[in-house]
Amino acid sequence: MIRANPHLIEINTRLWLKDLRKKYAMADMTLSTVPDDEWLGLKHLGIDIVWLVGVWLPSPESERIARGSAGLLEEIKKLSPDFTSSALGASPYSVFTYTLNPELGFEWELKALKEKLNSMGMKLIVDFVSNHCAKDNPDIDQAPECFIRGGEDDFKAHPEWFFSRDINGAKTYIAYGRDPNFPAWTDTAQLNYFSPATREKMLSILLRLAGMSDGVRCDMVMLTLNDVHENTWGAILGKAGFKKPAREFWDDAIRSVKEKYPEFIFLGEVYWGLEWRVQQMDFDYTYDKVTYDRLRFLGPQEVKGHLRAEKLYQKRSVRFIDNHDEQPSLTAFGREKALAAGVIISTIKGLRLYHENQLDGLPHRVPLQLKEIYDRVPDLTVRKFYEKLLKIIDHPAFHGGEWNLLEVRACSPQNDSNRNILAWSWVQRRTMKIVAVNYSAFESCGVVNVAVRTQGENAALFEEISGRFFSFKAEEAVSGLKLQQIPPYASYIFDMEF
Repeated sequence: MIRANPHLIEINTRLWLKDLRKKYAMADMTLSTVPDDEWLGLKHLGIDIVWLVGVWLPSPESERIARGSAGLLEEIKKLSPDFTSSALGASPYSVFTYTLNPELGFEWELKALKEKLNSMGMKLIVDFVSNHCAKDNPDIDQAPECFIRGGEDDFKAHPEWFFSRDINGAKTYIAYGRDPNFPAWTDTAQLNYFSPATREKMLSILLRLAGMSDGVRCDMVMLTLNDVHENTWGAILGKAGFKKPAREFWDDAIRSVKEKYPEFIFLGEVYWGLEWRVQQMDFDYTYDKVTYDRLRFLGPQEVKGHLRAEKLYQKRSVRFIDNHDEQPSLTAFGREKALAAGVIISTIKGLRLYHENQLDGLPHRVPLQLKEIYDRVPDLTVRKFYEKLLKIIDHPAFHGGEWNLLEVRACSPQNDSNRNILAWSWVQRRTMKIVAVNYSAFESCGVVNVAVRTQGENAALFEEISGRFFSFKAEEAVSGLKLQQIPPYASYIFDMEF
């Protein structure tokens, strides 16, 4: 059983394994021969779930398309000016087949890794790309009924939506995978979720993955919901005689998988305000892009407003400031703001997601199509910050305790900088953790609305990030924790025993 508010690390498997081969001078290292010290190092950091990105057999067509992309070439040259298009490979989200990439090992090694991680108290999750597959996936020829197909008129009206393919001697127009708000993914083929054959096939894949892993991170879940699928493809599906099913694919699929594997984890990438709806389909966790956007683009009051959401919803939300889709937080937020945001997402309810490059403080986004290693030079200050933070939040209070959002009062009628301060507490048995973050670029002052028990004239609280004690007058502490002259983007985590 996984603990509440677990910690997940996202790892780019292809590059990570190549780095380890170089580190240990083991050219033939595979998933099952990764030294135990590497996994124990993650366990020591407090990681509960390892998400290995890009473990499936890559698409030759996706690699060909990636190598022709000037944008991708420009991105990888930021990592190494010596890179050429030959350093680019297939996108992990253009799956050829759900078999282990032989570069990573034999098929049995994934299940063996799952069992090893389980023995260390960790879980393994892998990708399930729910909306589409590679445009050269064998199922396009073997099971064309699983894909959205248009006629010649559809192709002429929207040539950017389709590619042509000869199937059984007939020219067929297959739709690219597509988010209706963006251009089509031209290395993919769109699955048809109004087809019973598609649903049966995708369920069979899920059941197979459940036998070799502890969970799946489901890509772009909202695109497979009946209403969204109809809004995106309804005109074409209607002409082909398909009707919107009465039930969602996920309602039946999750139930079927969990009947056989009750603890299997479903983590959904979902946006557009559909998170709660997807959670009601029994997804264990859903992406929380709202907190990310408010932390990056808005301010503390907007963040606070979102944290007032229903606690069950928050418990099942995936909190992050870095993942493979976003620019690195150090670049996107700015250094000090990024570290403050890191404290916030690490100390609120929900699954806490960390990207491997986030923990090393790397400032450049690494395209998932990159398949050659480069010189990764960690920012040691950022690395030490996250090592300390993860150790702090590994405390049971942040997982089994009760979380409460705290109000912050003004220090004086003339000073409203208390609005810049976010605060909450975790209480478990005789332990209270009090978190306060000045999420602004200004020095701030506020009184956190929490009672501090004292003995004598003064109270001293240990602050875990700085490793120092803060003193408070006893008569003031009983009515709140007065924090004065908090530097911009400073974060405090106080430990109190009572």
